[in-house]
Order: sequence, then C-alpha cells, then structure tokens
Amino acid sequence: MRFVITLIIVSLVLFFIEFYAFQALKTITKNKIIKWIWILIAVAIYTHLFYIVFTTPRSAGQTNGFQLATGFLLTFLIPKVLILVVMFGEDVFRGFVKLISVFSSGETQSITGRRAFISKIALGLAAIPFASFLYGIIQGRYNYKVLKYQLTFDDLPAAFDGVTITQISDIHSGSFTNKEKIEYGVKMINDQQSDIILFTGDIVNNKAEEMNDWIDVFKTLEAPMGKYSVLGNHDYGDYVQWEKPEDKIQNFQDVKDIHPKIGFDLLLNENRYIEKDGQKIALVGVENWGKGFNQAGDLEKASEGIDKDDFKILMTHDPSHWEYKVKNHDFNYHLSLSGHTHGLQMGIEIPGFFRWSPSQYVYKQWAGLYNEFGRFINVNRGFGYHAFPGRVGIWPEVTVIELKRGSSNT
Repeated sequence: MRFVITLIIVSLVLFFIEFYAFQALKTITKNKIIKWIWILIAVAIYTHLFYIVFTTPRSAGQTNGFQLATGFLLTFLIPKVLILVVMFGEDVFRGFVKLISVFSSGETQSITGRRAFISKIALGLAAIPFASFLYGIIQGRYNYKVLKYQLTFDDLPAAFDGVTITQISDIHSGSFTNKEKIEYGVKMINDQQSDIILFTGDIVNNKAEEMNDWIDVFKTLEAPMGKYSVLGNHDYGDYVQWEKPEDKIQNFQDVKDIHPKIGFDLLLNENRYIEKDGQKIALVGVENWGKGFNQAGDLEKASEGIDKDDFKILMTHDPSHWEYKVKNHDFNYHLSLSGHTHGLQMGIEIPGFFRWSPSQYVYKQWAGLYNEFGRFINVNRGFGYHAFPGRVGIWPEVTVIELKRGSSNT
C-alpha cells in the first residue's frame, strides 16, 4: 500500500513538472511535430525507467542499465524543473496582478507577450543544465583531474620530508564501460610517480565479479613505498538482495581478495609502519564507518600497537567518521584520507572563488582539503561514478599530497 501511495505521489509530481514545461513549449511554438517529439521523448524516458525498475531483480543490484535510465531521466527532468520554477513564478506574478485588478479602478493590461518572453527565458536557461548533463555523461565522467597539495607538519620525521602520496577513491568498477578511458585514468595515476598510493574504498558497486575485467588494468599501478587500501560501504554487498546469507559472505571475501590481486595491502582495522632511512610513520586503515551507513570501522582496534607520538595517516572511507570520531580524538591523527561523497558528481567549482554541490547539505566535509586545529582531512571526489553515469562540474579526481617538515602549512 505504501508503495502504491508513493508511486501515485511521484507520478503527480512528475505530471506537474511536465505540464509546466510543456506550457512553456506551447507558448513559443505551434508546430505539432515539435510538440509530439517533446511528448514522445518524455514518455520514452519514463517508460524505459519504469521498465528497468520493475524488470531488474534486486539480486542484480544497480546495473548499468539502471544507471543509464537514471542518466536520461536527470538529463531531461532537471531542465524541466528549472522551467517549472520560472513558469510557476510567472503564474504567481500573474495571480498577484489579477488580485490587484480586483481592487483597482484602472484597466488591467494584458501580459500575454510577457508570457512568451518568460517562456523563452525558461527554455534558454533549461538548455544550460541539459547540455551540461549530456556532456557529463559523454565525457565528464572521464574528465580526470589531478589536484596537488603540499602539507607541512612540524613533527613529520625528517626522512619523510618530500614524500608524495597519491590518493584515489571510489573506483566503482561495476559502472565502467570504456576500457580505453579507464586505462587513461590509471596511466594518469602512474604519471604522478608518487612514493605511496592509497585507495580509500568502494572498489565495486555490489559484487566482486564487477572487478574481473579491470584487475589487469589496476594492477599496473606502481608505488615504490607501497600501495594500501581500505573498504567502502559498497564493498560489503549491503545493497543487493542475496539468495542465501552464505552468498553475501562469500562475495565479501571475494571483494577482499581483489586487493592483493591488484597489489594493494588491504587494511581491515589494522595499521602498518612505513619506514624510510630508519624512521617511520604509521598508516592506519579502518573498515567503513559512516553516519547512517555500515559502521564496521574500529579506530581503537586499528590503532593498536602504535604510539600517540607517532606521525599518523588515517584511511577512512566516509568523511563523517572524521567529523564524529576522529578530528577530536586525543590520539592526534595528523592526516585523514576519505572519499565516499563523490561531491554528488554534480555541482559548480570555480577554484579560489566559489564551489557548490548538493552534497554539502549532507556532509560538512564533502570534497577537497579541510583543516581543523592542525588536523587535516582530504575528501577525494572519486575516480569512478555511481547511480548517475556521469559527472557535471565535479570531476573524477586523483589527489597528490606532498608531505613537508616545517612549522606551517601552505
């Protein structure tokens, strides 16, 4: 019953959006062919989406077909929402003018011409997100960016002055479709020639088998001082309906087995010392811990055997872990590395001036580098993509961090 009510509500909302968008089109053209093309595209998109939703078994998880249907929906629906906002605002104004006319002795002027003008503005504005989403699906999801930071710590062991770390996160191999593009992204990681590579979780969407075609690609990653990884929320198989509990357990083991196959040392609430010239830093890796998500991460267990005075780098998939458990911890985790948010794969970023994403209303630390009382977290925007098969303004990221010894950070 709840499902039926939800379906009715969603259908009414969609009808409301489509009605207003179609009114804008009718205002500026009388061409029946254009109108029918508009209607048929909308019907095809909704039919395709509902067909995928109702015919895909839950055991399949979020398939590429579902992601494509979602991509088409957002590409056409979000521009129509923008049209709705403009046109509904126009209707509110028209209603206000009519209300005034009731109490006015003067003659109310027709605003038909302005209605057509507003419709043109609405459609023109809608073309911007439409083109952006098309680009995001076709090219944006492969528009890899290298972001470089230099962080200075007064207690960094001298031997590690100048050591570089490349962080990648959220591979989501189950979403990949273009091997050439992924190979290009992996080559970009190797081109950084970092000393250490750290991967902060979500190697698959749901199932270990999703990585089968990509193991040979990712095992080419090279780092002379080691490659290390942790798990993300998608790696536990929690978003698929399994036939038997044993299947989920086996899949989880298979996911963990992927990491050594591509040359990564998977840290499961564990730590490792990385040594150089007789000095060392501690690398701590927790399982996923997220506010509202799986909380298998155990920071205390992961930190067993290391000293409070050791220089520490923490790998934790979900940045909410840093916000709620890590940043105020008296053990002093100097640098934390996370991912998870993807920056919602859509937003606006103008470096040094402005950035916005719906993700910021969910996560306090949603993308990039943050610093509170000398403790840092970098939230990587992710290498892959999930749910929406594209990226709009929030590009896939390779992070390079250079560690420096000194008294201030730049």
